[in-house]
Amino acid sequence: MNADRLPSVAPEVTATLVENLSPRLRKRLDAAVTKLGARTTRRDGDTVTIEVDDETELRLHAPGGVVATTDAITCGCLLAPACVHRAAAACAAPAADLAPELVDRPTAEVPDPASVTDLASVTGLASVTDPAPTPALDSASSPEVASPEQRAAADALWSAGAAVLEAGVDGAGAVTQSALLRAAHTARLRQLPRASGAALSVVTLLRAARAGDPSYRTADLVTALAELLGTAHRVGTSSGAELAAVRGRARRPYSPDGSLRLYGLFTEPVVTDSGHGGVRTWVAGSDGRLFTVGDVAPGGVGRALGVADRAVRLGDSALTHRELGRAGLAVAGATVSPDGRLGAGKGVKAVTARGAAWTEPPLAALWETPPSEQAARALRSTSRYADPDGGGSDLLFLDVELLGAVRESGGSCLLARCAGGVPVRLTVADDDPALAHRDNVTLLAAAPGTRLRIIGRLVPAPHPRLTLLACSHPSGEGTIDLGFDRLRRADLPDPTAPVHPAPPRPGGTDAHSPLYLLERRVEQTVPAGRAALGMLGDVTAETRRIRRAGLPTAAGLLTALCASAARRDRDLFGRLLPADTDGFATYWLAAARYTAAVAESLCSAAWEPTREGVR
Repeated sequence: MNADRLPSVAPEVTATLVENLSPRLRKRLDAAVTKLGARTTRRDGDTVTIEVDDETELRLHAPGGVVATTDAITCGCLLAPACVHRAAAACAAPAADLAPELVDRPTAEVPDPASVTDLASVTGLASVTDPAPTPALDSASSPEVASPEQRAAADALWSAGAAVLEAGVDGAGAVTQSALLRAAHTARLRQLPRASGAALSVVTLLRAARAGDPSYRTADLVTALAELLGTAHRVGTSSGAELAAVRGRARRPYSPDGSLRLYGLFTEPVVTDSGHGGVRTWVAGSDGRLFTVGDVAPGGVGRALGVADRAVRLGDSALTHRELGRAGLAVAGATVSPDGRLGAGKGVKAVTARGAAWTEPPLAALWETPPSEQAARALRSTSRYADPDGGGSDLLFLDVELLGAVRESGGSCLLARCAGGVPVRLTVADDDPALAHRDNVTLLAAAPGTRLRIIGRLVPAPHPRLTLLACSHPSGEGTIDLGFDRLRRADLPDPTAPVHPAPPRPGGTDAHSPLYLLERRVEQTVPAGRAALGMLGDVTAETRRIRRAGLPTAAGLLTALCASAARRDRDLFGRLLPADTDGFATYWLAAARYTAAVAESLCSAAWEPTREGVR
């Protein structure tokens, strides 16, 4: 049975069913979830039936696609309703996110790694006001702070997240997940949608990891846990506008934006690991703002290829997505989401208009911003700690000269040089053979010396790196959507090209930054838990190497993290006391936040012009 075949279950339903189990049945719950996953299912309207065995059926009634009450899950076994099957079914099904997509991101300054000397400044966990030097304020003018109920809900989220770090993926079974779901439900009721959504993301990733989902990445769970713990902590320490950002918004509203004159840039296929497929067409306004028109639904790569030639859902326009990527639109009554998506409400009117070439105004201005400034903007928009009102996108617009293929540990990519003499590695956006990305990049690698105008998506790395999405045609006429359009050898000026060695890293060495020594300890905690990290032994050699590289804060964090993982105190009778899960979670969060900040700093520095380029 695939979890996608089951309807979503409200978090409080799963939490209640697990909480009502006896201690004996809770111990059997994980095995029951696994066993239920091998059973067949069938759907009849709003009801999904699972065959527990030859004589017993389990039913999930989900009007509107969501199981909203405990009574909606029924079992025909003799122990029902106190059986383990109902809770197992709820744990096997996707968690319903009843608080829709969040828009606000936490506001936090990214510290300069060289200047950070204390834990609070690294993590952003310090209180926003220091009570000692702050003068008393009149209560009428004091900024808003979290209510006691919100603080309690945030504390429950912190404890549930710390429990995941304590147990690791291997130990974070259905009971641990149900605690997260209960905390997420309570947070949603207390008007903390951002923290609630973070908890649901952690549950989803835990389930993917335990199920062996090939799309699961440990780095994603690290990010989700850091988001959960950081947001939960800051509820109690924030006030005013910062508190509003930490709370988040329950919906992603579309706001009116009047009349827009839009110019098509390109269309990219969207294929997700969850089986969804479609397209996203990027357009720019006359003022340079970027917008998107998307169409994504279940269907995978086949749907992406088909939707590209369907009409866009915007007003009365008859343009297809691929046509819009090269044409224009005049829109009246436009509505826009905070992330730039154009709404398709009844009041929106759109008619086809003339487009613009990439070398013509207003699109040409997108390529005039220096690459280093574009990279810094893209990093701000993709960072976990981005300003919620900062806007921007992760796209870069570059003029490049192709240099050929370059070997990497994972294969090869296309090497190019952009303004300032900066070498940029251009990679394939999607390796699916049904899409044109791989073939196009391979052909472009065989044409060194070719000059192109490109659009790519920033890949955060210690060296300049983009996924290549679109480029000007090598002939100079028109543009290429690299996911859909296919280049031919006849389009290229040179059919052969040498393979270049990888360019040296900054500093003239191919050695990795020793920051990875801290990063890997942060990641190792997630699959195996605190105790496994505590058994790694002495890290003196690692911290010495990190200090030699000029990262004393990273060395201190590694020492503190491993020491906290290994520390177990005893009582007067020599018995082990419970581990300090809160203290360990604090050090882990500090290390996760710090490594992210340094990685972004290294990425930004890599895009600075070289000395040769400046000359």
